[in-house]
Amino acid sequence: MPQHSPARTRLCPDCDGFPTVAITTGTRTPDGSRQTITVACRTCHGTGHTTIPALVRVGR
Repeated sequence: MPQHSPARTRLCPDCDGFPTVAITTGTRTPDGSRQTITVACRTCHGTGHTTIPALVRVGR
């Protein structure tokens, strides 16, 4: 039986659909775990996909 797939969205070419990452800074917190910072993709602003140029409305 065929599976229904969701509408295709275009993945961001810079992050390939992984828009947010945690990067370790190398330092440790007082409880011994690593300190991390969260960074979002600058191209898609953390959404993971981009708009398809043909679907963008231009003009009025």
